[in-house]
Amino acid sequence: MMQPSIEIAGIRIDEPVTTATDLLVGIICLVCAWKLKPYVQNLWMHRAVYWYFILMGIATVLGGLLGHGFLYALGFFWKLPGWLLSMVAVNLLERVMIHFSASELSPQMLRFFSIFNLVELGVFMLLAFGTLNFLYVQIHSTYGFLVVVFSFCVYNYRRGHHPEIMKNMMWGVFWIFVCAVVFVGKLSISIWFNHADLAHVFMFIGAIYFYRGSKGLLHATGARA
Repeated sequence: MMQPSIEIAGIRIDEPVTTATDLLVGIICLVCAWKLKPYVQNLWMHRAVYWYFILMGIATVLGGLLGHGFLYALGFFWKLPGWLLSMVAVNLLERVMIHFSASELSPQMLRFFSIFNLVELGVFMLLAFGTLNFLYVQIHSTYGFLVVVFSFCVYNYRRGHHPEIMKNMMWGVFWIFVCAVVFVGKLSISIWFNHADLAHVFMFIGAIYFYRGSKGLLHATGARA
């Protein structure tokens, strides 16, 4: 359901609740990055975790402002910055979980997952850019969170590797999955709190669990560095 526009001080804002909830998700991601910053060491995995939250925060803020609130003034093309940044963010979290599992993988398997991870990102970014279709962003996120992140979390959890960290990350994926079901199924409460708004609530919850898991991951990898 498309929300009616509102005006504030003579400025038109389309989909106001969707814009606001996008901004809320963006802010919580940036706050998570800020809270993680003291634990970030000069390690690739640490920087990747930190930039996951930074990029996802920027992506959702841009999504709210450029992709919803002021899209009428900019054009559909301006949805792309938020889309593409979010895809890079998801890819970073995928790579973190792959490399976190490196001790359990053969060099060949680690190399395969690392290369395929980049190829997959490139393909879906090109498809999203070329078609301006959000479907490819959804497919990439579904693959990244459910297939890669969740699978490697289960893999580590079953082997007793940092179970608390893995549980938090799996809960994060669970709430992202709920978010996807709500969004794809267009499950709305009302015109003023539609499927996108409700999905953003579950994204917010997922970000908190990813933060908890990421904080533990930084401690674990920092200790063994």
